[in-house]
Amino acid sequence: MALHVTVIPCLSDNYGYLIHDDEAGVSALIDAPEAAPLRRAIEAAGRGLDLILLTHHHADHVQAAAELARAYGARIAGPADEADRMPPLDLHLRDGDVVAVGAQPARVMAVPGHTLGHIAYHFPDAEVAFTADSLMALGCGRVFEGTHLMMWESLTKLAALPPRTRIYSGHNYGAANGRFALTIEPDNAALRDRVARIAALDAEGAPIVPATLEEELATNPFLRASVPAVKAAVGLPDADDAAVFAEIRRRKDAF
Repeated sequence: MALHVTVIPCLSDNYGYLIHDDEAGVSALIDAPEAAPLRRAIEAAGRGLDLILLTHHHADHVQAAAELARAYGARIAGPADEADRMPPLDLHLRDGDVVAVGAQPARVMAVPGHTLGHIAYHFPDAEVAFTADSLMALGCGRVFEGTHLMMWESLTKLAALPPRTRIYSGHNYGAANGRFALTIEPDNAALRDRVARIAALDAEGAPIVPATLEEELATNPFLRASVPAVKAAVGLPDADDAAVFAEIRRRKDAF
């Protein structure tokens, strides 16, 4: 079984994703930031659209959903806890639910912090996860509605996925995230290599996603709050991991 993923740049720095299960001939979108590029991708694929999977209520992730649902007859699924701030949902999803794209099951993961009802979609058979504004390439989302502890617990949950999992996040903030990460771990060789690769991809106009979870664990400072060298770098050698994460997030907010 194969799950094909097409990365669709939207707006100034968002990513939407068109996914297709070959076995069942079913297509879905992960988030709907902007109608025009998403419609072009759907038409180019020539497969229609059956389902729209939304991750959280922010407009730059949902604003094209209703239009696309009407155009293609697609159902809309999203977090039940944010239903009052979403386009009308056909499926209300909660932590631990399973939603299928054809023959490909996705486990719904509650990952609050950026928003209180944020969810991610993990497709275990395909070894992919769509994490939107929770875990990002070399970063994580700002803590707008939750707490730093809540976001740390969400990232810890995502970090426990199999290391081979390919992570597709909601934005291209890679260059800025890389500059910040180097202020925390300037001697991290894997991080320096990744920053260079992201710069090369940006120069080509190519997507910077996906990255494996293994790569995020080796380079993303927000997943590395338990590493002694990272704790020392932020002046908290004896602090618990959540407190170190909170300090890293505060520094990024001011970067």
